[in-house]
Amino acid sequence: MTSLLSFALLAQSEAEATGGGLFSFALLPLMLVAMYFLIIRPNRKRAKDQAALQSALGVGDEVMTTAGIVGTITGEDGPGRFWLEIDDDVQVRIARGAISGRVDVDADDAATVPAEGPAADAGTAGSGSTSAGDVDERD
Repeated sequence: MTSLLSFALLAQSEAEATGGGLFSFALLPLMLVAMYFLIIRPNRKRAKDQAALQSALGVGDEVMTTAGIVGTITGEDGPGRFWLEIDDDVQVRIARGAISGRVDVDADDAATVPAEGPAADAGTAGSGSTSAGDVDERD
């Protein structure tokens, strides 16, 4: 009876050992699949979007370079370079790959336009109290 019990326990421990090996064997492909979906696939998509953006650029587009310089494309200088106007009568020649994206003019203007109306003027007009840093010009 004890030999039958010991044989059953031995068979169970061997089954667990092979099951552990199977889990270890399945873990490596699972990690590779996870790496593909978390790292490789998003990078490929980002590179594809960047290539599409750079091929669609043309004269008159307002763009931002990878260095953070914002300007307007004024001309093409070969297949891989642009002339970028960064200020009045200031143009630089940049590589097509140095452009990180288009600048949305409407979003920039909306962010810099101050709020108008009575709510915007309520804090400044007719408050009657001045703080230590304010200058009272009613004299």
